[in-house]
Amino acid sequence: MESLKRLEGGLVVSCQAYPGEPLHGAIYMERMAVAAYQSGAVGIRANGPDDISAIRKAVTLPIIGLYKIHDPNTEVYITPTLDSARMIVEAGADIIAMDATDRKLTDGRYTYDLIGDVKRRLNVPVMADISTSEEGIKAESAGADIISTTMAGYTPYTMPAADGPDFALLADLTERVSIPVICEGRIWTREDAVKAFELGAYAVVIGSAITAPQLITTRFVEAINKNRSLKSK
Repeated sequence: MESLKRLEGGLVVSCQAYPGEPLHGAIYMERMAVAAYQSGAVGIRANGPDDISAIRKAVTLPIIGLYKIHDPNTEVYITPTLDSARMIVEAGADIIAMDATDRKLTDGRYTYDLIGDVKRRLNVPVMADISTSEEGIKAESAGADIISTTMAGYTPYTMPAADGPDFALLADLTERVSIPVICEGRIWTREDAVKAFELGAYAVVIGSAITAPQLITTRFVEAINKNRSLKSK
């Protein structure tokens, strides 16, 4: 549990890139993680054995590991099996992030039903990625050690996602569960991060606003173009 304690009050940087994106590849995510480490981050969130293994060799920060596996038979893709969890632990993850939404896995169980198996078999803390307060409560009951608002706005029953963080969910969870709550998802500004802590967040996870230059560039370009369009009217 020391890994969880090291996250308290700090910034976790999510170093992830999908195939086809400019920075996809373990070498790039490892460099991102080093930059985050040198800049004061308290942890790294990373996807897949290759990226996690490379990052583990480069930094000593706690790694929140996940393994995104897309299966046409289920909507769940964040560490959806015991084997996927085992692979990222073996790669060097200190904490396992898992989908804990109210959706079923391919074997018919609900996602939070897998949390107990992972904890018993792998002996690592589990972070439950949820989208509603009720899911957070179920995840705590299932044995999760920490909850994250990661999936808010990305499940069919919480779409569409707001432009910013789901602060209402964060505030509600901190009142209704006894385990730490992390704020993750659409944190774009320093003010967003500070507000999350004011609402009781244990830590914040920021990804795209730090590690996705193509999205950062797009936001600047859109703002510039919008301003130009308004001036031309």
